Amino acid sequence: MDWDLGHYEHTAAQLLPAADAVVARAAPRADEHILDLGCGTGNAARLAAALGARVTGVDPSPRLLDVARTSVAGTPGHTDFVVGEAGAVPLTNGSVDAVVSVFGVIFAPAAAAAAAEMSRVLARHGRIVLSAWLPAGALADQARLRSAATAATRGEPARIPPFAWHDAQSLEALLAPHGFSIAVRQSTVAFVAASPQDFAEGELRDHPLWVGARAVLEPLGTWPSVCARTLQLFADANEDPDAFLLTSRYVVACAQRGV
Repeated sequence: MDWDLGHYEHTAAQLLPAADAVVARAAPRADEHILDLGCGTGNAARLAAALGARVTGVDPSPRLLDVARTSVAGTPGHTDFVVGEAGAVPLTNGSVDAVVSVFGVIFAPAAAAAAAEMSRVLARHGRIVLSAWLPAGALADQARLRSAATAATRGEPARIPPFAWHDAQSLEALLAPHGFSIAVRQSTVAFVAASPQDFAEGELRDHPLWVGARAVLEPLGTWPSVCARTLQLFADANEDPDAFLLTSRYVVACAQRGV
């Protein structure tokens, strides 16, 4: 997946409350080095830096890193942004006090590799705080729709479901071998727009995963049908008859080592 595509910053702006929840749970101190893994536009990095922490944001998208650098210009705190991936973090062993990830590490192609890298860069008593979507509701449904549509163009079944970052038992199995104990709590974030059509069109136009899917589906003539199904999905899920409101559930998971 190419996160340089589209304009993810529009989605990131709506996810700021989740970034705030993740950073609040991590409770960074002024003497700490924080890694924002899959930092995107730098929501969590800005919040942690404002609390006095030294923050390094890592993301595979050079374009989004440029957006993040612009967003912190002139703001308090110390931030640095570098290109990297969850499976290959460009930081030294034990150099980080906490890893935060706001719907970032959940897209890692290999969960075990991401877990090993987070463990490697963390100090002995380090902690990980991440957010992950629950696999239900309109956001999950549209992701499955997109995956099935693009897989069908290759004559393949929809891809294997990703690692269950939202599930405490799965996280325990993944991170306990690295010495972490796990705590998970649920929360919600609200997506709003003028109408279901406005929201759907924004997702289809701006989200990198949808922009990538369009490049595959449009030449085959299936893009209009997928767009219509996506709009209907969000219309059915709408909670506000006068505009658009979608309340999506997610978890904030905290993994603590050495306690």
